[in-house]
Amino acid sequence: MSEQRTDGPPDVDDGLRTSRPPEGFEHVRTWMLDNTGELSRLRHELAAETGGDPARLDPVGERMVLIASELATNALLHGIPPTYVTLSRRDPHLLLDVADHDVRSEPRIAGERAAGMGGFGLQIARRLSQDVGWYADETTKHVWALLEAQPG
Repeated sequence: MSEQRTDGPPDVDDGLRTSRPPEGFEHVRTWMLDNTGELSRLRHELAAETGGDPARLDPVGERMVLIASELATNALLHGIPPTYVTLSRRDPHLLLDVADHDVRSEPRIAGERAAGMGGFGLQIARRLSQDVGWYADETTKHVWALLEAQPG
C-alpha cells in the first residue's frame, strides 16, 4: 500500500508517487481513446470486463470504472493522445494503467479547491484503490492504480 502524503499545506497541489506498478499481471484488455466522447464506451466495456452488468456493478467494478474514467479524462484533457487504458489481473488484484504521450508533465494531486474547480481525479484514484503511482519512459507517461478484487 502507498503512503498518503500529509506534509505541506492542504491548499497546495501534491505530487503523485513515482514508481512502476507491481509485476506479474496478465493482460486482460486495452482500450485506445482519442477524445472524451469515447469515455462512455470505455466505462461500459470495462464494467463488462470486470464481470459486472454495467447497470448493477459490484463495489470493485464501480471503483474500477470510476478510477478509469477519472484517469482517462485526465490523460485526454492534460496529456497527448492517444490515451491507452489497460486492464490486467493477478488474483486477487486488478491493475489499471492509463498512458498518454506527454512525458514532460507530472501528475499533480489537487489540493483544496472551490466546488466546481475540478482536478480531483487523482484524489479519487488514491482514495478508492490500494495503491497509485506513475512513471514515464522516453515516449509514454503511465498512471496506474491497483485494486483488490473481491474473492469469488
